[in-house]
Amino acid sequence: MSKIPIITTVKELRSLVKSFNHESLGFVPTMGYLHEGHLSLVNESIKDNKHTIISIFVNPSQFSPNEDLDTYPRDINHDIEIIKKLAIGKVDAIFKPSVEEMYPSGFTFDINNQKGSFVEVLGVSKPLEGLKRPTFFKGVATVVTKLFNIVMPTNAYFGQKDIQQTIVIKNLVEDLFLNINIKIVPTIRNENGLALSSRNKYLSDDILNEVTCLYKSMKLSNDSYLNGEFNVEKLTEIVSNYITKINNKFKIDYISFNDPKDLSYLTNIDPKIGCILSMAVYVPNSNNEINNETTRLIDNMIFKPL
Repeated sequence: MSKIPIITTVKELRSLVKSFNHESLGFVPTMGYLHEGHLSLVNESIKDNKHTIISIFVNPSQFSPNEDLDTYPRDINHDIEIIKKLAIGKVDAIFKPSVEEMYPSGFTFDINNQKGSFVEVLGVSKPLEGLKRPTFFKGVATVVTKLFNIVMPTNAYFGQKDIQQTIVIKNLVEDLFLNINIKIVPTIRNENGLALSSRNKYLSDDILNEVTCLYKSMKLSNDSYLNGEFNVEKLTEIVSNYITKINNKFKIDYISFNDPKDLSYLTNIDPKIGCILSMAVYVPNSNNEINNETTRLIDNMIFKPL
């Protein structure tokens, strides 16, 4: 693969897109520190489209002041090497704008003093991550809308790992009549079932081995569902008991069973509809961690209709 252009301005990217002369364009928005999960999206785009653009932008508006914006992993050389190594074909460009480029009115975490335009998707953005991180989906919807307006892709690719995000974005595109196809790619996991994530780099080898319990706990719950258990309280116990049995330092933020369309909370699963099991868990970065730093991991599993 030849050298991949890195574009930093909206003007330059729009000029490139114009040169494609309306040929099909796939777009993969990321926050960088790419791994095989990201590249599964890129490869789908390459297969589906004449052109592919990747954005790398750590979006401040989806972080709260006490989250890991400053320490979020960034390494453009790493990202380029991953693309060269794992992409099945040509990537036309990496769009890597500055915060100033993406937020021309400026950005502050102080909601009362924010300026400029923001986008909210009501309803599906409120439960789950929306409860825990109230400004998160406002930030996601805003930056995705900006990126869509800049790139004007034919198809845009997102991973199932961030399943609530995919539902929010699908609603965004439908409600605002954006002429973009949203394509969801299954979660990429390692050989033990751990969902790949840029934040996994925070974790020591011993914790990386133990956090495979997240996937295994969901699988046990799904097995019970397939055998006729539809009570959410009982299915939740299966998940929580397995996780805490593996490591009692793992702190469950939430385990939730939700309607697959509107994300309403369930007490019993309708087997004709199925559900989404979602979780967020704080895990220590190491079992020997002195300063008690933790990483918050999310995962999910779709319980299919029976």
